[in-house]
Amino acid sequence: MGVTIKDIAKETGFSVATVSRVLSNKVGFFSQETAAIVNAAALKLGYKKNMAATELVTQKSSIIAVIINSTKTNFSDPIIEGIQQKANEADKRVIILYAGDHDFRSQQRALTTALERPLMGILLLSVDLFADNLQLLKTANVPFRFISISFQDPDLKYVASDDWQIGYLATKYLLKKGHRKIGLAGVDIESSAHTGKLRLAGYQRALIENNITPQKDWIQTGNYSYKAGLNAMKNYGQQKNVSAIITGSDLVGIGLLNQAAKMNISIPNDLSLITIDGTYLCRIVQPQLTSITQNFYSMGYLGAEYLISNQRQNAFTDIQISERGSVRKLTAADSEN
Repeated sequence: MGVTIKDIAKETGFSVATVSRVLSNKVGFFSQETAAIVNAAALKLGYKKNMAATELVTQKSSIIAVIINSTKTNFSDPIIEGIQQKANEADKRVIILYAGDHDFRSQQRALTTALERPLMGILLLSVDLFADNLQLLKTANVPFRFISISFQDPDLKYVASDDWQIGYLATKYLLKKGHRKIGLAGVDIESSAHTGKLRLAGYQRALIENNITPQKDWIQTGNYSYKAGLNAMKNYGQQKNVSAIITGSDLVGIGLLNQAAKMNISIPNDLSLITIDGTYLCRIVQPQLTSITQNFYSMGYLGAEYLISNQRQNAFTDIQISERGSVRKLTAADSEN
């Protein structure tokens, strides 16, 4: 059993009330000499303040719960770094819980574990909650905000990239490189979150502006995973129905890249790729992957800042094109083939 206030009172000879006031830093109720004696005894005995008990009494908390989708993503680390940086600056603490891979019970378990104690708020990283779990969160009377995922529901506040702009910008980039048959791979357009739908809409708009009608077989849906990239490349096959592909994530891009190699399709000579995310994964493969790069650190930092300051607006963070080696500019001769 840990050291208690009663142990310190016994060690110092002061009353439990006096020791409690010193350890709670209630200035004006004790002398500096008393404080020095109590604090020295607490250090000697190895006393650690029970923050959970204190928060239950005061109904105030400095804890931010971060709930993460357990899908193997490559962008959660910089988001968490941003959250942790802002939490440190604001003297808040962070706990991390995992919500499974779109699994109802895992989501529910993460939420109930967080809500069992006082919290200042919850941040959800790319977690698309089932309806019942979302209702649980909404009725918990705890501030929350989503990161790297957006919704139409005005009650669901978020910090994310502008996914419509991502789809539009990636497509415009490939069009400027001479590509007209452009695929979109590995995006989820069935989810209640609007990430995939918005990227698809931006992609379609850019094509239509250039008098190009998107073909059904140009779009290969998926769950943003490496396996989704493998499957997409198999479906595109060797028919050369597209000359370039926008991938829903870096992992999708690497799946496409590796499957293309097995099919003797050269990137970028035979097929160009531009990924969405722009994490370190783009730089550790050959060829290195051109990307629409999102600012995940800023997402985390800003999400934590908005939660702590109780701001209600949504926010988009910056995106940019990072050119590497996976996109080839088509020549007039290529266009004729």
